[in-house]
Amino acid sequence: MQNRAAILGWALAVAAIAAGYMNWGWPGVLLGVTVIVFWLLLQFSRSLRVLQRAGRAPVGHVGNAVMMQSKLRQGMPLMQVLQLTKSLGQKLAEAPETWGWTDAGGDQVRLVFEGGRLQSWTLERAAAQPDAPRAAL
Repeated sequence: MQNRAAILGWALAVAAIAAGYMNWGWPGVLLGVTVIVFWLLLQFSRSLRVLQRAGRAPVGHVGNAVMMQSKLRQGMPLMQVLQLTKSLGQKLAEAPETWGWTDAGGDQVRLVFEGGRLQSWTLERAAAQPDAPRAAL
């Protein structure tokens, strides 16, 4: 799926340059190349903003692990997961590529990525403390 999207993107870029040449000659090619470079700069800028925001937060921490795992979808790119968590994950394993985020209550979400895309995830709840105060009903 990821390769098809990349191929489609490059095919559209070539089509834009070809259409520019057919309609306006070399100034059209220049316009097509300018639009492509502008689009790439927008994507780069977006990625940097996400990484800057994630870099300011504690590594591997998320506000609520249960809410985070409910928003996950198989096939999500790592950049979308970083936007969702607003922090960088803690690397748990090399193969398969596994990252983890933990909340203040000790619940942890483990995410397995393959090729930069989310393949699976598990929510590990923290063990209940027997002497921990309980909220009144």
